[in-house]
Amino acid sequence: MSSGHGHGGHGRRPKKHEEEEHENHERWAVSYADMMTVLVGLFIVLFAMSKVDVVKFEKLRQSLAIGFGHEAPSMLAGGSGALTGLSQFEIAPSLKNDVGVPIDQQAPTAQQSADPDQVTPATDLSEEQKNYDLAVVEYNRLEGIANSLAASLAAQGLSDRVRFSVTSRGLIVGMVADDVFFRAASAELTPTAFQILDTLGPVLRDLSEEISVEGNANNLPVSGRYATNWELAADRAVQVLRRLVEVDGLSGQRIAATSFGDQRPLANPQGDPLAANRRVDLVVLSPVSDSIRHFLPDVAAAAAKG
Repeated sequence: MSSGHGHGGHGRRPKKHEEEEHENHERWAVSYADMMTVLVGLFIVLFAMSKVDVVKFEKLRQSLAIGFGHEAPSMLAGGSGALTGLSQFEIAPSLKNDVGVPIDQQAPTAQQSADPDQVTPATDLSEEQKNYDLAVVEYNRLEGIANSLAASLAAQGLSDRVRFSVTSRGLIVGMVADDVFFRAASAELTPTAFQILDTLGPVLRDLSEEISVEGNANNLPVSGRYATNWELAADRAVQVLRRLVEVDGLSGQRIAATSFGDQRPLANPQGDPLAANRRVDLVVLSPVSDSIRHFLPDVAAAAAKG
């Protein structure tokens, strides 16, 4: 009995003392560090975007996309760029005086004609310099149109009948040649005028720009069927428009006629000023923004100086 009792007493094991788990009072620091990391990343992104550097922004965008496990799509794929909203503009001519430099007096430029909508100037330039650079591109494009028109006229021996110049509105095709186009107090086109219009027509027809046909008259009082020089100049513009649309195939949706009467005389007319102002100007209106067209006269003047 004593032996069994002793065995039972020695066989009982004391209970193991379990220590209380130590509580971590600094776990908030980990969450705080994660939040600060996200905020720093956000500020870096905002800072990079504020610089408006397209190249750096594209690199950052691609890096972030790859970092989050997404494929980085092509930026602005198929877009039209920053110069949007250029398909709509007024065909009515500006009543401000435009000062242009005749293209036939300008030195040829080395740059090829290009669409300014497809050209992106350097991002580190000022807005004014960007617009000037885009104006250079637009000037070269308009000069290319003038060269095409001049080549067609030269093939017909009519090079001296038309003058070209670039203003803040676009390309001016001035039909000024004394009595070649219209006789005094008349809006009837001469045979030479028909020949010139039919030569210019195919080139103008293939353009996409709006065209303003602008009639002018000298300051002599009119008589006969016209009450004022406004009506005379308007009829001259309409006769030119009708020839271009009805015979040469220009779309009536992109051409309009207007009259300036005797209010826009040539500053330095060649020959007799009265005969020289019996004229019609064809204006190929530039579709670029006003901020770019503003520099076209400066670019034309710089080109004239070589």
